[in-house]
Amino acid sequence: MGKNKLEKFADMASYPHVFEHPYSLIGNEEFDMKGKWRKEFFKNDRPIVLELGCGRGEYTVGLGKMFPDKNFIGVDIKGARMWTGATEALREEMKNVAFLRTNIEIIDRFFAEDEVSEIWLTFPDPQMKKVTKRLTSTYFMDRYRKFLCSDGIVHLKTDSNFMFTYTKYMVEENRFPVEFMTEDLYHSTLVDEILDIKTYYEQQWLARGLNIKYIKFRLPKEGELKEPDVEIELDPYRSYNRSKRSGLHSSK
Repeated sequence: MGKNKLEKFADMASYPHVFEHPYSLIGNEEFDMKGKWRKEFFKNDRPIVLELGCGRGEYTVGLGKMFPDKNFIGVDIKGARMWTGATEALREEMKNVAFLRTNIEIIDRFFAEDEVSEIWLTFPDPQMKKVTKRLTSTYFMDRYRKFLCSDGIVHLKTDSNFMFTYTKYMVEENRFPVEFMTEDLYHSTLVDEILDIKTYYEQQWLARGLNIKYIKFRLPKEGELKEPDVEIELDPYRSYNRSKRSGLHSSK
């Protein structure tokens, strides 16, 4: 019999590589590990890579195994899901993997300027109703720029045509350098073992015959960010009761 949520939360509270600071607890306090992840936790000067909205942590753990010369931190607010990856990392004594349970809206409170090299966004909720909730919106890009290295890399892997299309327009509007982009990852010319890591949800999307989309771009620190003024067709397979507009004019 598997563990229930209370047992998983108890485990997480005892794990030395898990930091739990949801918005309801942190308030306006400064996170004491900010700017000190390499020195005080990882105890090395290797690059730090974040997986935002990590879910069960498959990418965080998978990347940690592939790249022992980098440090990885999975971030999500749902601790019961995160428990799976956190437990695997602990069991396998992975010293280059950590997890942070918090709200991504305040992610810039946890990392100092130039402290992070890359960000992975793996199957985030497309948030078709409100632009500022999308993890690839300029609302979030502005936060990422506060701690991402100059021209740091952002990866988006998604089943959502809405999310992919919105991100493509956002990248074009702001002239971000694109390293690679495809609407059908597993039938593209890109051969990359990193992208072959499949999350729990990705396996479900693939089983339903949905194409997996991927975009890799660089995020410059300079320049005013602009939202694209376009309409985007909603994902028909999602049961959201949304308006037909993309919400691009929502206020911040």
